[in-house]
Amino acid sequence: MKIYKKYILNSFVRLLLVVSSIFFLLALLLNLFEEINFFKDTNESLYYPLMLNFLNAPSILIDVFPFIFLISAQFLLINLIERNELITLKNFGIDNLRLIGIISIISFVASLIIIIFFYSFSAKLKHLYLEIKNEFASDNKYLAVITDNGIWIKDEIEGTKIIINADLIEGNLLKDVVITQFDNNFIPKKYIYGKIVNIKDNDWVIKKATIIENNIRTIKDNFLFRSNFNSEKINSLFSNLSSLTIWELFSLRDDYISVGYSIKEINLHLQKIYSFPIYLTILTIFASVVMLNVPFNKPKFFYLLMGIFASVLIFYINHFSSLLGENNKLPITLSVWLPHVIVSILTGIGMVRINEK
Repeated sequence: MKIYKKYILNSFVRLLLVVSSIFFLLALLLNLFEEINFFKDTNESLYYPLMLNFLNAPSILIDVFPFIFLISAQFLLINLIERNELITLKNFGIDNLRLIGIISIISFVASLIIIIFFYSFSAKLKHLYLEIKNEFASDNKYLAVITDNGIWIKDEIEGTKIIINADLIEGNLLKDVVITQFDNNFIPKKYIYGKIVNIKDNDWVIKKATIIENNIRTIKDNFLFRSNFNSEKINSLFSNLSSLTIWELFSLRDDYISVGYSIKEINLHLQKIYSFPIYLTILTIFASVVMLNVPFNKPKFFYLLMGIFASVLIFYINHFSSLLGENNKLPITLSVWLPHVIVSILTGIGMVRINEK
C-alpha cells in the first residue's frame, strides 16, 4: 500500500474510533437515566441499570453510525486542509476526486465490517438486554410469540392463567383459535374454540365460539373474551427487530409468512441492513464533497454545525420515507433507497463542481 493511502486510512479509521467512542459515552450517559428510572420502584442497586446500559449502548451506536461517518469524514478533510496536506497530496497527483474515492472505499469496507460483525454482536446484547429487563417488567407474565406452529399468547386475567394459540393472524383478526384456561395447579379447566376472533380491543369478539367446561359443550354466536392483549399490543411485542441477527430475521420472516402475519416491518428492517454499507459510503462522500466545496477560511465550529445540520436533515428524510413505506404509501424497497438516491444526486452535483475547480 502506498504511503499516502496508508496515511489516509490510518487517519480516517482513527477518527472513526474517536467519534464512535464519544457517541458511545453519550449513549451510556443519556440512557443511564432511563434505566435508573425503570428501577426506581425496586430495591435493586445500581448494578442492573449500569449493566443494562452497557448491553443497550451498542444497538444505539448502530443507529448513529451515519452521523459518526459523516462527522469523521468532515474532520478528516478539516485536518488535511489545516495542515496543508491537501496541497501536498495534489503535488503527488492525488486530486479531490481521487481522494474522495480512497475515503469512500475505506468507508465501504468499514461499514461492511460493522454490519457483518458488530451488528450481530449488538443484536445479541440487545436480546439479552430485553430478556433481563422483561424479568423486572410489571407485565412480564404476559407473552406473545410467533412460531411455525402459529401465534402463541400467554395471558393472565384475575389470577387465571391462559394459553392462546391461533393458526393465522390478519390485521385485527385471529383465525382458528384455541383458548385454554388453567386452574391453580396448571390443569386445563376450560377450552374456547373460535374460527374468527376480533382482537382490535381488549374485549375479544369470538364468532361462533365453542366452549367446553366440565365436559359440557356450549356454542355462542358472539362470545366476549377479556384479554390483556389487543392487535396494537401484539404488534408492539413483535416490533423490536434490532435484537435479532440477520439469520434470525430470515427465520422469523418465514414464521410470520406461515401464520399470515405481516412481514412488512421485517422487510423494511432487512432493506435497511442491505443498504447500510452503501448508505454510510454515500454519506462519507457527501460530507467530503461539501467540505471541498466551501471556503477554507471558516472556523471548525462552522463545519461541525454544517455536519450536524446535514445529518439531522438526512435523518428526517430517511424517517419520513420509512413512514411512507410502513403505511403503504411507497413500496418498502423504494422507501429505503429513495433517500439514498436523493443524497447521491446532490453528491453527484457537488462532485461535478469539484471536478470543475
